Order: sequence, then C-alpha cells, then structure tokens
Amino acid sequence: MSTNVNPIVDSIKNIANIPDLRNRILFMLLMLAVYRVGSWIPTPGVDTVALEQLFAQQANTIFGFLNMFSGGNLSRLSIFALGITPYITASIILQLLTVVWPYLERLSKEGELGRKKITQYTRYLTVGLSLVQSLATAVALERTSGGGGPPVVPHPGWAFRFITVITLTTGTAFIMWIGEQITERGIGNGISLIIFAGIVAGLLPAVGSLMQSLQTRSMNPITIILLILMMVAVVAAVVFVERGQRRIPVQYAKRVVGRKMYGGQSTHLPLRVNSGGVIPVIFAASIVAFPSTLGLVFQQPWVQSFTQQLQQGYPLYNLFYITGIIFFCFFYVAIIFNPDEVADNIRKYGGFIPGIRPGKRTSEHIDRILTRLTFAGAIYLVGVALLPEFLITGFKVQPIPLVGPTLDNFLNRVNLDFITTGMGLTFYFGGTSLLIVVGVAMDTVQQVESQLIMRHYDGFLKKGRIRGRRG
Repeated sequence: MSTNVNPIVDSIKNIANIPDLRNRILFMLLMLAVYRVGSWIPTPGVDTVALEQLFAQQANTIFGFLNMFSGGNLSRLSIFALGITPYITASIILQLLTVVWPYLERLSKEGELGRKKITQYTRYLTVGLSLVQSLATAVALERTSGGGGPPVVPHPGWAFRFITVITLTTGTAFIMWIGEQITERGIGNGISLIIFAGIVAGLLPAVGSLMQSLQTRSMNPITIILLILMMVAVVAAVVFVERGQRRIPVQYAKRVVGRKMYGGQSTHLPLRVNSGGVIPVIFAASIVAFPSTLGLVFQQPWVQSFTQQLQQGYPLYNLFYITGIIFFCFFYVAIIFNPDEVADNIRKYGGFIPGIRPGKRTSEHIDRILTRLTFAGAIYLVGVALLPEFLITGFKVQPIPLVGPTLDNFLNRVNLDFITTGMGLTFYFGGTSLLIVVGVAMDTVQQVESQLIMRHYDGFLKKGRIRGRRG
C-alpha cells in the first residue's frame, strides 16, 4: 500500500501495476476508439452538406434527440447513425414484458441460462427495430431537403433504401457487439460507455466554440465565467442527488437453530431518490419530439401549426414534457420495485421495521416513503431537463390562452424579458446528456476503485470510497 500524498496519482500508478485491470481499461479504450472511427464513415447516397443544414433546423425533433445519443452519427448519417438506441429500446421492452409475460418472468428466475436467453431475444428485437428505424430514416430523408436547398438524397429510390437499411442495421449490430465486449472483457457497462463517449465527443467542439466566442468578444468573459460556475454547480447537484437515498431501518429478531443463535442484527433498506435514473427523461423527450418529426413528413397547415406549439420553450411542449417525466418516474419505479414483495421478504427472514407491523403495514409504509422520494426525484429531473432550455430559448408565455399576451407585456415592462427569450447561453452539458455523463462516470470510477480495493490497494480518496448510482 503506497504512501503517496496524492491518492488519485497513487491510484493511477496502482492501475498500471495491475496487469488485469490495466488490460481491461486499455481494451475498453480501444473499443471506444473503434466506435469513434466508425462514426466518421458515411452511408452512401447522401448529400452530407444538405444533411447538416437539415439537422441545424431540426434539432428538437426525434432526429435531433437521437443524434445526441449517437454522438453526431445521425447528422452525418454514418454507418453508426442509429447508435445504440435500438438496443436500449429493445432492453426496455423486454424488461417491461418480463413483468407481464409469465414465460419471460420464469426465464429471469432461471439464473445464468435464463439471462442468456433473454439477452438473445434482446439481440433479435434490436435487429428488428433497427430494420424498421433505418427504413423510416431513409424514407424521411428522401422527403426532406437541407433548408430549402438541394435534396438530402440526390437519387432516392429502393436502391438507396436497401443500402441504408443494410448499412445502418449492420452498424447497430456491431455497436451492440462492442458494448457486450466492453462489459465482458473491459471495465464498466459497455452500452452506457458508448453513449457516454458519443456525448463527450461533442464537448471539444463546444469548448472550441466557447473560446471562439471569447476571442471575437461575442460573449462577455464574465458571462463565460458564470456559465462555467453554473455547469460546475449543476454537476455537483446531480452527483449529490444521484447518490442520495433514504435508509429505512430494519431489525431482524434472534433465531435459535439447533445450538446456534442467528440474527439479532440491525440493517437498513436503501431507497434511492432517483430510482428511475435517466429513463423517464428519455421516454418523455422521445414522445414529445415525435409529433415534431411528423412535420417533416406531413406538410399540411394544421400539422405545421400543431408542431409549432411543440417547439422547445413553448407552453404546450413544457406541459407535455413535465407531465411525461413525472408520469414515467412513477411508472418505471412501479415496474422495478414492488413494496408488497419487499415487505414479504422482510417478514420471511424474521425482520421488521421498528414501530411498524410486519406484512401489509410494512408494505404501506415503504410505499408511502417511496412515493414521496419518487415525487422529489421527478421534480429534480424536471429541473435538470428544463434548465438548458431556459438558458437557450427561454419559456414562451405569449401562446398561453387568456393570460399569455398580458404576461408577456408585463415581463417586457419590468425588464424580465430574458425569461421569454432565454439568456443567449449554450449549456453544453444539459438535461439528459448531463445525467448520463455524470452517472456513467460515477459508476465506472466506482468499478475501478472496487478492483483496486479487492487487490488490497487504496482507492481514489484518502477517506471513504467513491459510490456510484447503485453503490
């Protein structure tokens, strides 16, 4: 055990001295490098200039949403344009079906063999979803043009659709394989790290844009400093809440088995503040962005008028977005956590919550606490998701029925018009991407530290350990 005064430097040296851990990290970095190289290989038959113009205008549609998770692959229509999104969707569908389909429920309880079978079904469903999404992407691109300029697809037809479907589906299958290899032979969760790499890849251009704004004096240096401080504060708040949990004390009674006495210990049941993670935000953003995508295909006036109200910053968009996040927070927690089952397991092993009767009363107590925590977590997710939109576009109040115009005039009169127009800032780590980046970084560092401690080395901190979201 080293005595280096800097525990982080000491831990990095220890990583280099452990062959297995060093090889796992190098393998992870190599696979992520392969993924980033493939991100720049274009799909044949697309005018990339017109495509960039299209995505500059459609950043708030489902294309812009998927483009963030693919690390910009979709805006270039690279061979990895669909990213890992079909695999995530397939995993969520299988997870939800496990609750309602007895066959999958039995498989999930059969140990390693059952999990392998579910993983195989997830792969098949991923390929099926990729076929559908790639065909829909090809058809949508054929019907659009880059900002009124040249068409995105110069030579549309079934030949282009066939090549696009084969290319994008194969790319998604290869990304899925990379993710599984990282999980098995590297360090951390492979799928999460692929999303992490795609989001972080956009950080360097963002920093370059920030420096350019400083050089051209288009942004005040004080504003840049305030922006950086705000980013640090939000990241710290996300780390604090993601690690936050409510610990319910559980007391186990003493049991006599033969000549030995067991139990008599006191433990706790941890309930996380944000049990749903980033999934509620992803679901809500996907649903809200879908109607805007229809405006790319259907050019009818009423469709365009409706999609206009679902642009970022508009009241209808914010209403649906907030409602969707809160709903999916409660929905997802209800799927993954069953208070009745937890209370029954506590009672089976002779445990009880002090002051609460075992059985139904315990279940009601856990459910009441979980409901409050889930609501607090939903409000936290709403705040994190809407903060970047407020900084960029503001909240448009004029379309609000009856009181909208009056409220807009009042805000302009009292010099609070930044509420409706935004602050002209670009929040580079915003909303969903912020939660993913921070959460994946915490989990990966925790796994590296666990490997160090398992081999009798110190962790990254002098006192205590780094905890991930599940730690």
